[in-house]
Amino acid sequence: MESPNSESSSGDSPAVQPATPPSSSPPARPPSRRRLWLGSLIALVLLLVLGGGAWYLINRKGSSAGGPGFGGATVTVGHAAAREIELPVTIDALGTVTPLATITLKAQVGGVLTEVLFTEGQTVAKNQLLARIDPRPYEQALMQARGTRQRDEAQLEAARVTLARYRTLLGQDSIARQDVDTQAALVRQLEGTVTTDLAAEAAARLNLDYTRITSPVAGRIGLRAVDAGNTVTANATTGIAVITQMNPIDVQFSVPQDRVPDIQAQLAKGEPLPVTAFDRTRAATLDTGTFSTLDNVVDTTTGTVKAKARFGNAQTTLFPSQFVNVQMLLRKVRAVVVPVTAVRTGPNGDYVYVINEDRTVSMRAVKRGEANVEVVAITSGLKAGENVVTEGGDRIKDGAVVQLQGDRPAAGPRAGASGPRGQRGEGGGERRRQRPPQ
Repeated sequence: MESPNSESSSGDSPAVQPATPPSSSPPARPPSRRRLWLGSLIALVLLLVLGGGAWYLINRKGSSAGGPGFGGATVTVGHAAAREIELPVTIDALGTVTPLATITLKAQVGGVLTEVLFTEGQTVAKNQLLARIDPRPYEQALMQARGTRQRDEAQLEAARVTLARYRTLLGQDSIARQDVDTQAALVRQLEGTVTTDLAAEAAARLNLDYTRITSPVAGRIGLRAVDAGNTVTANATTGIAVITQMNPIDVQFSVPQDRVPDIQAQLAKGEPLPVTAFDRTRAATLDTGTFSTLDNVVDTTTGTVKAKARFGNAQTTLFPSQFVNVQMLLRKVRAVVVPVTAVRTGPNGDYVYVINEDRTVSMRAVKRGEANVEVVAITSGLKAGENVVTEGGDRIKDGAVVQLQGDRPAAGPRAGASGPRGQRGEGGGERRRQRPPQ
């Protein structure tokens, strides 16, 4: 006998399932230790691969530089032979042309400027007349001073005659001594007056001379500041013109304080130090002169000492306040020199690449000496006649094989292979050009 529960469960109508409450998604499970270990192992393998690749590339580049060159090609370098010369030891500096004298012409007396006897930019001689002030007032003053002197001199002469008569009478005891002494005092008074008159006359004559304005030095006169017809005053702020002495002329420059002992040692020998002045681009020589003097103090802000050199400037190539390049020759030394670009500096000091006969290079340590803008002296480590690398030294290292500029490149296998092919092609062409007999 079946139970009612079994009938309801086996019927066509579906059984009503009890409603279950919705549940949230299950929480993410943390990665297992196996996955972490596998990821670390993969990352370590990748790092090892990258490190090995970098090591391979670096060693490949180094081996290629030590051998023929980058990419298997021989490195072409510039070269020069070490030579023994008389190396000039020089000091290069920037200088300013400074005239020996710059004079502003000013009127010593006032008056009307009647004449201007110079041309702007003219070269004038010493004591040359340049301008003239109306002299008539000063001529009258001179005549007046001369007349006063002559009057006082006549009075002095009369007083002296009277004094001589009084002394004669005093000797005859015919006059009192007091009268003689009074007359003697009068003579001395008139002598002082005449002296004053002489000074006044000289001053009037000097003022008359000042109406003629002359050049105190020989030089070049500048632009005119006052025209003829204007009234000028004595010692006015604005002068008539400015004269600059051009021959000779000085150049002022600065030398490093470390070079001062060398300069003083050469000056102690009594030998002149030649100095050359170049233009701004150092392309043309303006003039040559000699060293003159050093200043007495060191400029603490720059560590230099001011110096002067004197130039004849016969061609007037040096102009006041012009900037020039100065080169002073201290001495000459016998030394082995190479171009400046041949000497390199490394962790162990200076070195050069010496080119051997088999076209390999050797790194050789050297010691520098005196230098200029083109060459440097090598005091030890190199002999005259040895070839050194001047260009391309950054692409080679010790033992590398190089090719010199101007050498013909060696023929490669492609050149040999192309010959027969070309001959065969030419032969084929000959055969193709032949026609069969008809």
